[in-house]
Amino acid sequence: MDRNLALEFVRVTEAAAISSARWMGRGDKHAADHAATEMMRKVFNDVKISGTVVIGEGERDEAPMLYIGEKIGNGNGMEIDIAVDPLECTNSVAYGRPNAISVLAAAPKGTILHAPDIYMDKIAVGPEARGVIDLDASVEDNLKAVADAKNMKVKDLMVVVLDRERHTKLIDEIRKAGARIRLITDGDISGAISTCLKTSDIDVLMGIGAAPEGVISAAAIRCLGGEMQTRLQFKDEKQRERARSMGIKHLDKKMTEKDLVNTDRSMFVATGVSTGTFLKGVDFTPAGATTHSIVMRQKSGTIRFIEAHHVFEDEPKY
Repeated sequence: MDRNLALEFVRVTEAAAISSARWMGRGDKHAADHAATEMMRKVFNDVKISGTVVIGEGERDEAPMLYIGEKIGNGNGMEIDIAVDPLECTNSVAYGRPNAISVLAAAPKGTILHAPDIYMDKIAVGPEARGVIDLDASVEDNLKAVADAKNMKVKDLMVVVLDRERHTKLIDEIRKAGARIRLITDGDISGAISTCLKTSDIDVLMGIGAAPEGVISAAAIRCLGGEMQTRLQFKDEKQRERARSMGIKHLDKKMTEKDLVNTDRSMFVATGVSTGTFLKGVDFTPAGATTHSIVMRQKSGTIRFIEAHHVFEDEPKY
């Protein structure tokens, strides 16, 4: 995709991040999410693409904007699939916690999996451990394989896991294997990406999280050269039928990052809302605000960290 789109997309996430950051610690996650969504949609209007939301805020009857199937952009550019999470970690903003980001992934039309809003089992690693993990292997075997690939001891590995009751057994198995654990309240997109960054101490992501976030993570992991394996987790036949209606044929298939984002031309963009594992949050200043973003372009292999200074008196104008 056009390299100029990368900077256009970062304008979108910056705007959403600044808008939602006004709600930091105010106890209202819905207001924070609405602010991010409304501003992201507004700025998308000026982007020169013919975009379609394939992962967004939900169905049309559930979300007034950025709903699945919505057309975005000014309609004059190439046809692109867009996966968005205007505010990942809404609770983190509401209660002043770390790791909230505004994020989007983009790829040519027809290349991003239309994932339903259900659970997905995931394991992710960085480039050094690519090719050694297996979602169907035991926790112990996976950790030994990752440690060997990274020339480390299992006891020195750091595994990131969502702090959920459903992960009680997983956490016990990681501890039994001897690895360290970082429990996070939200934000497994950040957790998955962190496995691929040299500046992070995270080695592996494990556990069950939301499927849409899994697809967005896959776009970043493709850009970073890591590996991700996933499988959809259905609670009933209604969810299975929903997946079929979205075009997923092999419902129980073990999927890699290439199945989730089937192209070598993806882009990933995120802006920090609250400071987290790899991005600083929005900092309001007397002159306006400072934002910190990451922009990845798979085709060129470039990863850019962008610090932007936004000058405004009250609210930025887009």
